[in-house]
Amino acid sequence: MIENQSICLAYETVEKADHSLPLLTPMSEVAGRMSVQEGARFLEKSQGGKGVLLGGVPGVRPAKVLILGGGIAGENAAQVAAGMGADVIVADINLARLRYLSETLPKNVKTLCASELRIKKELSDVDLVIGSVLIPGDKAPHLITRDMLQIMEPGTVLVDVAIDQGGCFETSHPTTHSDPIFVVDGIVHYAVANIPGAVPYTSTLALTNATLPYIIALATKGWQKACKADPALALGLNIVEGKVTYQAVAEVFDLAYEPVEL
Repeated sequence: MIENQSICLAYETVEKADHSLPLLTPMSEVAGRMSVQEGARFLEKSQGGKGVLLGGVPGVRPAKVLILGGGIAGENAAQVAAGMGADVIVADINLARLRYLSETLPKNVKTLCASELRIKKELSDVDLVIGSVLIPGDKAPHLITRDMLQIMEPGTVLVDVAIDQGGCFETSHPTTHSDPIFVVDGIVHYAVANIPGAVPYTSTLALTNATLPYIIALATKGWQKACKADPALALGLNIVEGKVTYQAVAEVFDLAYEPVEL
């Protein structure tokens, strides 16, 4: 893209003033909901899991679900997990976001101010961990290391929603819909890249709804006028005529960064 002088806009970095990511939101919603659906499936004993029913039954406790990251994907994962009757914890470092989630999510969802120590304390009896941390334009941080797998019980399931951005579990590597899981130290890892690809009909409609207004703006105004008129779209510019114009992307690939204004 640098060599052919393309004008490149990234879905991942179109960002509004409130730091929301309008072109990632639909896929984050789908991936968040799918993460619980897939996690529940692989908790089944025949799939390599503990043999735990996510919502439990009367007299038997429900599964404990730990969601790392309270963004759009994490919020949607919490909604579905709570709706299925699980005991849900959402961990994040943003207290304002945790307050919002505490007010809006069902009462079987608890919030946790994330730290390495607090995450470790939750892992000993957790059944399903969903990693949904995103840093726009950068690699996801490794919130669960290989050493931390020893804390968990065999058959615990990790679902890495952040695998498209490098994954937030140290032991993750991308898998496919046809071969979705692998096991490390007795812990089941689901790390499918492009989780929404499992439900393409829903995903296509959701993504088109969000993308079409930006496509129309680019088509009618041209990329320069469209980006000047919309700061969110301007942040989507990653490469312009051979220059890398998004700092985090330049740093990840060890390339020179040039502000888009120049």
